[in-house]
Amino acid sequence: MSTFQNTTSSSIIFLLTGVPELEAFHVWISIPFFFLYITALSGNSLILFAIVTQPSLHKPMYYFLSMLSTTDLGLSISTLVTMLGIFWFNARKISFNACLSQMFFIQLFTVMESSVLLAMAFDRFVAISNPLRYGSILTDRKIAQIGVTIITRGTLILTPMVALLKRLSYCRSHVLHHSYCFHPDVMKLSCTDTRINSGVGLTALITTAGVDSICIIFSYVLIIKTVLSIASPGERKKAFGTCISHIGAVAVFYIPLISLSFVHRFGERAPPYAHTLIANAYLLIPPVMNPIIYSVKTKQIRRAVLRVLHPSAAKN
Repeated sequence: MSTFQNTTSSSIIFLLTGVPELEAFHVWISIPFFFLYITALSGNSLILFAIVTQPSLHKPMYYFLSMLSTTDLGLSISTLVTMLGIFWFNARKISFNACLSQMFFIQLFTVMESSVLLAMAFDRFVAISNPLRYGSILTDRKIAQIGVTIITRGTLILTPMVALLKRLSYCRSHVLHHSYCFHPDVMKLSCTDTRINSGVGLTALITTAGVDSICIIFSYVLIIKTVLSIASPGERKKAFGTCISHIGAVAVFYIPLISLSFVHRFGERAPPYAHTLIANAYLLIPPVMNPIIYSVKTKQIRRAVLRVLHPSAAKN
């Protein structure tokens, strides 16, 4: 025990965990995860490339979609190396500083995704409630300012949460319960008082995903109120139709997040591998599903993607 207590944080080596009780099947489990990563990386890269290269998509809605694709790429890359490294090579070791870095970027891209979804909700509200002033309200400069604000907000909120882990002593087992560094997971290994860390972590969660979810709901209340005031049934349907993709993106972000929270709090009797698989899926579902949702439900994105993949398709 004293050996652990005298260990400096910079020299600590944590051990990541694959899928408990299913270690013998890691190679097989890696196959669907590998294809999910390929889908996420290729899908978001394709949408990002289409938006950048197609002048017809240089509009506020698609600028926000490019931000969403960027955060999804970052989220996928943040976990790819450690997750597939465990499945393929049993590479479980990760240094303390590398662990904090991975944790920071996973949390940052998660917070950024929540913020982008809020910005997209605001975009839909402006487009539906004030279409004549849409372009003058959401100018290129304003969108750039929103992007910078999203990055700054996440960095300022998350830096103290991650940095405070350095003040803790880690004298217990150094085995983490996920295939990536997760803030509550690391905090549980400390043998010192973690109340400040817990408070800062809870505050970060409430001021990001908590506030964003409430604002998104409020935005849709206003959107529904505006749409119902439209006299023409056809115009109402068209207005609601522009929100379908965004509603899908919100669902695939918040439903896994809520599911993971419930499993961590009320799933004591669930097998250990259930926790791990849900935690892994939580980070992979949004990057995989968002390109699919927007490609299927948004005609302009579908056409742009087809134009990139097969230029002659644009003529059909």
